[in-house]
Amino acid sequence: MFRSRFLWKLYAGYVLLILVFTAIVGFLIARQIEQDTLNEIQESLRTRAVLLRDAVIPSLSGHPDNALQKRVHKLGAEILTRLTVMDPNGKVLADSEEDPSRMDDHSNRPEILAAGSHGVGTAVRFSNTVRTRMMYVALPVHSQDRLMGFVRASLPLSAIDERLADLRATVALGAGVAAGVALLLGFFMARSFAAPLSSMTRVAESMSSGDYGAQLPVTRRDEVGDLALALNRMARSCKERMETITTDHNKLLAILAGMVEGVVAVDHEERVVHLNAVAAAILRGAPNASIGKKIWEVSRVPEVCEALSATLKDVKQTRRELRLVSPPRDQVVEMHASPLHNGDGKLVGAVLVLHDVTELKRLETVRRDFVGNVSHELKTPITAIRVLVETLLDDVDLDLVTRQRFLTKILDQTMRLSTLVTDLLNLSRLESKDTALEWGDVDLRDTAETASQALLPAAEVRGVEVEVLKPDSALEVRGDAEALRQVATNLLDNALKYTPRGGKVWLRLRADGPSAIIEVEDTGIGIEQRHQARIFERFYRVDKARSRELGGTGLGLSIVKHVVLAHGGEVSVVSKHGKGSTFRVRLPLSSAADARA
Repeated sequence: MFRSRFLWKLYAGYVLLILVFTAIVGFLIARQIEQDTLNEIQESLRTRAVLLRDAVIPSLSGHPDNALQKRVHKLGAEILTRLTVMDPNGKVLADSEEDPSRMDDHSNRPEILAAGSHGVGTAVRFSNTVRTRMMYVALPVHSQDRLMGFVRASLPLSAIDERLADLRATVALGAGVAAGVALLLGFFMARSFAAPLSSMTRVAESMSSGDYGAQLPVTRRDEVGDLALALNRMARSCKERMETITTDHNKLLAILAGMVEGVVAVDHEERVVHLNAVAAAILRGAPNASIGKKIWEVSRVPEVCEALSATLKDVKQTRRELRLVSPPRDQVVEMHASPLHNGDGKLVGAVLVLHDVTELKRLETVRRDFVGNVSHELKTPITAIRVLVETLLDDVDLDLVTRQRFLTKILDQTMRLSTLVTDLLNLSRLESKDTALEWGDVDLRDTAETASQALLPAAEVRGVEVEVLKPDSALEVRGDAEALRQVATNLLDNALKYTPRGGKVWLRLRADGPSAIIEVEDTGIGIEQRHQARIFERFYRVDKARSRELGGTGLGLSIVKHVVLAHGGEVSVVSKHGKGSTFRVRLPLSSAADARA
């Protein structure tokens, strides 16, 4: 409180006002008292002069003698006043303090002249006789309308000055006491105003630092109390608004953080004010470290900087496509930049939305390739069937052997179409999330045995040896028995097709920790490294001519991949061109699946 600048400024002004007012009032009072005192002394001297006049009339009516001097001297001593008696010509006849014979002619004294003309004369001057300033009051002495002389009473002003000094001291003391009391009261009054203002200052500082819980005690019913009430209401209102703003801000941050699109916001100077995690990943930046930096410092991608600059310059939306080189494949990003305005419509920045459409582009490519491949795969057998049928219809005299050969080819193409449609339906069923597999405990030994027995005739025709290696104990997984059989069948069929006569294919089953392993190894032509990443794609063939010659649809390995993924497993290939391939499927064992459940 005592450090309050407002308190001391208010009190200093109050002190100055009191001191000036006290000095003015004291001066006026002292001056009035001095004037009243001088008037009182003057009236007292006049009264004494009247007494002297009455006392000397008998002496002035006759001849003045020494008795007059003695009488005047005695009277002056008794009333402590200098008394003087003069004749009508101003000659001093008697004086209470000096020898009249040594005194000058007083006819030209101001008080004598004034008494002769106005009946009373007053003067203040330095007396050469007594060597001090004196106040004189003179009266004429008349007897039967005849001027008999003059009488004069006087007092030294030193006595008057002493009396006035005492009066001034008294006035000063009274004024000082009054000023002291007023200053003390003024201090408490100033503090009563400064204390609530100091409290208001502390509350305002708390509000500026974000603390809106402080409240002021309201004990006054004046304007200061009204101000305290207003501050309390403002604090509550600000608290509610800040809570609302904070909630909205957190919601906005949560929304932006949860968006799959990247969001970058910059101010009108192209400084980053927001960067969510998705945008940071796309631009290879850090969200928190990027705030406040120029966009070209955060991202080295010129298209991003150009899009924001163009939006800020032209104040309109900008749309562009960005391609970023990143392994294993390029990233395609759609950019949408829009200007940001405040409530007054003034441009304050821009926001850029980055939408990663890489997967969409890939799916579009896959869809387009799929449609093209399906069309091509269907067109080939359909064209062959149409040509063969047209030939049979056009040539009614065709010999029986040739007709039988044509019908056999039509049957082969029909079977190829059926296989292709069946594989497409299986693949579509596996890709559909609504399709439910028939889950149960499946012993992979039975699955391997069934698949190998089914393909044994084909292996004998191709001259390829098939060896199945399986454990003595059960190797059970949770899954769909038919789907898993198809996995083993497709892998074995694929190995047989690409293994030359005299080669060998191994089908191995084993446990590896919590997983079951299905391996199909062959001594076939192998797969080049550049093809290994794509062989599980639909209709992708390493050797298209050989695949069609062998009756492949190009969907077998894609079906294997989808079945394995549906069972929570993974599939991989290890191959060396010209030295065979090994396909490995890893599935969780039933015991591991039960433990996770």
